Amino acid sequence: MSLDINRPDVLAEVTAVFARYEQALVSNDVAVLDELFWNSPHTLRYGVTENLYGYDEIQAFRAGRPAQGLARTVLRTVITTYGADYATANIEFQREGSNRTGRQSQTWLRTPQGWRVVAAHVSLLQPPVA
Repeated sequence: MSLDINRPDVLAEVTAVFARYEQALVSNDVAVLDELFWNSPHTLRYGVTENLYGYDEIQAFRAGRPAQGLARTVLRTVITTYGADYATANIEFQREGSNRTGRQSQTWLRTPQGWRVVAAHVSLLQPPVA
């Protein structure tokens, strides 16, 4: 069985949609964020302080989240595609004014509507010990 990892055409598609997601995240473009999550009760997002099950919970979280303090610097990005329809995107990031490193993992699936996040996880590492 060949997994066909990182086909250039698929990797380019996922890289572009991930960049669109990242821009929407830091600019609090809730409509795009909602669009890019799979509209399904099977979708989940584990955040720093919340566990969200299903598209409706994720959408409600986004609608109520403050729009301040979203700027961040992406320190490292790893996007891997598997075949034509499945991918993972993982980043390390740092929020402006923070010394904590964050991690974000997303599982992407090609759906009839386009690439969508089906699972996501965000966490923060403890600050370095001085």
